Amino acid sequence: MSTTSSSSPPKMAILDDYHSLAAPHFSHIPASTLSVTRLDPLPPLTPSTLPQYTKALHPYTIFSTMRERTALPRALLASLPNLRLVLGTGSQFETFDRAAMAELGIALVAAPAQGRVDGTGKWRGRGLVGSAKNGGGHPTTQHAWALILALARNVAGDDAVVKGKTRAGGVAQGGWQTTLATGLQGLTLGVVGLGRLGAAVARVGVLAFGMRVVCWSENLSQDKADGMAVEMGLPVVGGGLAEEGEKTFRFVGKEEVFQRADVVTLHYVLSERSRGLVGEKELAAMKPNAYFVNTSRGPLVEEKALFETLMEGRIKGAALDVFDIEPLPVDSPWRTEDWDEPGKSRVLLTPHMGYVEEGTINTWYEESAENLERWLDGRELLHRLV
Repeated sequence: MSTTSSSSPPKMAILDDYHSLAAPHFSHIPASTLSVTRLDPLPPLTPSTLPQYTKALHPYTIFSTMRERTALPRALLASLPNLRLVLGTGSQFETFDRAAMAELGIALVAAPAQGRVDGTGKWRGRGLVGSAKNGGGHPTTQHAWALILALARNVAGDDAVVKGKTRAGGVAQGGWQTTLATGLQGLTLGVVGLGRLGAAVARVGVLAFGMRVVCWSENLSQDKADGMAVEMGLPVVGGGLAEEGEKTFRFVGKEEVFQRADVVTLHYVLSERSRGLVGEKELAAMKPNAYFVNTSRGPLVEEKALFETLMEGRIKGAALDVFDIEPLPVDSPWRTEDWDEPGKSRVLLTPHMGYVEEGTINTWYEESAENLERWLDGRELLHRLV
């Protein structure tokens, strides 16, 4: 344990807790032992806003963070001499500079949603438990399919019409059926990034709708794709409505995924190499009646190219849960555009809800509280990454 003053307790800042869920998990710690402050979200971190971050975060010894909503690059970390512990929710922190943390003596601990080790927790991240083939998986898998189905069945548009309003807020009195739904049975699902999430999404497509699956990622091969099919409890050949001898998860080139797929779903880790992975070329290769879904990270897609594609109605629709800047600014074109105008693609937007599940988030905060208790007591930290 390290404090900034021998006469005052260490200070902890709760960052980006949109739903105000964190504080109750730390409330059992006496104020004489720890000072806790929930901070309102700061603007996106840029060189010009860095001084604002430094001023706001300088007093704190501990951060309770919600995944990667606030980035922690070297420039910011170096300006925070009091910081000694970062309680991270989840386990992937691509926007945290771990090397800088190690050099500066800042501990980083994860929260894998397995529950408190001491057995006193009330929550458990149910969506993260077990293998996909035995009914386990990840909340993002469910959200990806919620978006795919909502697009195919025009749920948002029809909901607005039945309630007497268009999504843009206009009056649509007397509206009823406005379009035809898309049946998914036997269509082709294109999976960009066949890791555990992408494979779990593909598994649902095969079992629920008999979809054919084509897949691509930088280091994927057909042998690896076959291995993922087996891991998902699927046959290597002939899953779904695949033709005789056809691979259940068929590895193809990147451009072919976009050419062949009726639904493209993105499940890729964001890095400097993968930034802008989907651009004008890939979007132009898509069928006019195809859908694009991103529940991964906004910067994987060239936002301008996607926006123009949808404005011009070059594909049937897109569902986005992630964006370049989050939360979306109130004046963002994604928010202000009238997506109901004829000729535009169908557009469905959600506010990065893929992992925002009651059991998962409360479990994360319980695990953070356990690590906080251990740090205050000078005990070994759990799930330590730095």
